[in-house]
Formats: sequence, structure tokens, C-alpha cells
Amino acid sequence: MAARTKSRRRAIDLLFEAEQRQLNASELLKERLATPVTEAPLNEFTADLVSGVVDHWTQINDLLTTYSQGWSLDRMPAVDRAILRVGAFEVLFSEVPEAVAISEAVALATELSTDDSPKFVNGLLARLAEVKPTLA
Repeated sequence: MAARTKSRRRAIDLLFEAEQRQLNASELLKERLATPVTEAPLNEFTADLVSGVVDHWTQINDLLTTYSQGWSLDRMPAVDRAILRVGAFEVLFSEVPEAVAISEAVALATELSTDDSPKFVNGLLARLAEVKPTLA
């Protein structure tokens, strides 16, 4: 697994854990940076992804809700929410090429979620990429 793919997965794991434990993702990130719980400490790309998602939390959630066509965030599997948040951050706010961000999110959905999730993740992130130029 490529280094950036591992970093994305760790960011998703951290966002998922924060939600499941009802913790602030920024606080959990700070805790994990100060005291790693794995052999390999969190790298800068993982920290940037989590921080970016948190910095744009409301806008990302609003856009995911708006363009998910009948699926509220609460109705989505928790792992899909984490994948979509990281993917949306990369598509909308990072310098990662949109196609790469979408492809990585789909691959992670294939690995971590339900059989229907990759198609859903692909469609929703592709829609965000399509409307990106119209967003303020």
C-alpha cells in the first residue's frame, strides 16, 4: 500500500474513532500526535487531512447532505461518512488531483465498507467535483 494511501486510511480511522467515541477529532489528533498508539506515529499528511476536514467540517457536511440524493449523513454508514469527508476535503480544498482523490476514496470504500459503498462514494465525490467551480 502506498504511503499516501496509508495516510488516508489512518485519517479515516481517526475520524471514525472520534465519531464513535463522541470525541472532537482535533483533540483526538492532538492526543495521537503527542502520544502515538501505534509503532509508527501519525505522519504530516494524515494530520493535514484530519485538520483539513475539521477546518471545513460544516461546509463538507452541508455539501455531502445536499448532493447525496436522499441520504442524510446520519443514514450513511459511519465509515462511509469518514471516507466521504476525507474525499470531499481532497476534492474541494486540497491540491490533490480530483481523479486521484476520488479513486483513493473508492478504493478505501471497497476495502472498508459495504458492497454498495464504492459506487455511492464515487458518484457523490464526482458530483462534488462537478459542482466545485460553482461553489464560493
